[in-house]
Parts: sequence; C-alpha cells; structure tokens
Amino acid sequence: MRVIAHRGASQAERENTLEAFRVAVALHADGVELDVRRTANDVLVVHHDAHLADGRAIIDLHDDELPDWVPTLAEVMDVCRDPASEREFVINIEIKSAPNDPDYDAEHQVSAAVAGLVMGWGIGEHLGEVIVSSFDIEALNRIRAIDPSIPTAYLTFEVLAPDLLVNRVIAAGHSAIHPYFASTSKALVDAAHAAGIEVNVWTVNEPDQIAQLAAIGADSVITDVPDVAREVLGKS
Repeated sequence: MRVIAHRGASQAERENTLEAFRVAVALHADGVELDVRRTANDVLVVHHDAHLADGRAIIDLHDDELPDWVPTLAEVMDVCRDPASEREFVINIEIKSAPNDPDYDAEHQVSAAVAGLVMGWGIGEHLGEVIVSSFDIEALNRIRAIDPSIPTAYLTFEVLAPDLLVNRVIAAGHSAIHPYFASTSKALVDAAHAAGIEVNVWTVNEPDQIAQLAAIGADSVITDVPDVAREVLGKS
C-alpha cells in the first residue's frame, strides 16, 4: 500500500508548504497530496482554504500579495521531481471547487490550467505520476476532456452503496475513488478493484486504522504522518 503525505508531512511542518513537501520526500513517502486554487492573476497556488487566516480571499489577490509560505503549484511539483530517484512518486493534485467558496469555478478554468501544467511537466525525464482529484466530478470531467491520459480520482465523503459509487466513477471514465476513511469498506475496495479502479483513502493517522486499510486491500493511505504509516506497513 502506498503512503501519500496529506498536504505534505503536515504534522511535522506547516501544511501545503514547500518545507512540508520536502520533508515528505525525505521521509520516503510514496507521494504527496495538495490543494490547488487560483489567484486574481490566474496563478495556481497551493492552499487548502479559500481565504487566508486574515480573511482575505485568495481569488482577490495576486500571487505576489500572498504570504511567502504559500507556494505555486509549479514550485511544489519541482520540489517533488527527482530525476535521479529510482522510485515513482505520486503527486495528488486536489482541485478545490465548492459552490459556496468565493473562487468557485463553474467554467473549470482551474482544471484547464492544471491539465496544461501537468502536460508540460510530463516533458523531460523524471519518475512520477500525477493524479488529479476533486469532490466536483465536473472539474474532473474537464481534465479528461482536455487530456484523457491524466489519471483522475473522485473524492467522496458520503457513504454510498459500493456498486453505485463505482458505477458513477466508471461512467465518467475516472481511474480512482478517494473515499473518507469512515465510508471505506472491504466491499467498496473489492468492487472498485473488480472494475479496475484504485481506492486511495483519506485522511488516516491512527496506526490501527492504517493497518485495517492495508488488510482490506486499499491501494493508498493519505496521511498527515507518513513516517508512522510507513512504520505500520513495514516499509523500509
């Protein structure tokens, strides 16, 4: 099972910062998960919330008005790129697209920008894999319309019948389901695997829960503590 560092090594360092991603790499995580939003001048930046702590909306600011610790998506991808590495490294880009957020992107411009960046990043020698996830399935559909070779994953919090959820993902052509831990079951994992799609579970920090997911065959655990997860899984 892969260990994906949630917003980087976010218990060791401030989440979604270059240092958090560097530490995740140093701890031998199999990949990182991050959140992407856009600025007023259409720069893709990595930040979970739509607002900064002082209340300003990211969509209302230019990238040079953001705090120094808020990186661009391109900067994060460069930190995680290691042509000399002999192991593949997963970069899970979550597109934030909620109707109640000030930067809600009904036209899915962020999806188009992410697809463009990923296609450009794929030029040149490096080991790695990008997977784009979102709770907004239409944002993922836009990715697939631009470049169907980019893996996409449907994020879900709700508890659905396994066959219903798997069929929804398959019908849209996506390659993975990213369910919340409490809504993940062996029946879901089995149904997904039978359909040829992955199950990558978020956000799991407790050792016994990590072990439970490994036992039912989940493909990845998305965790704030990649070092703990690796120890539980006996990964060297």
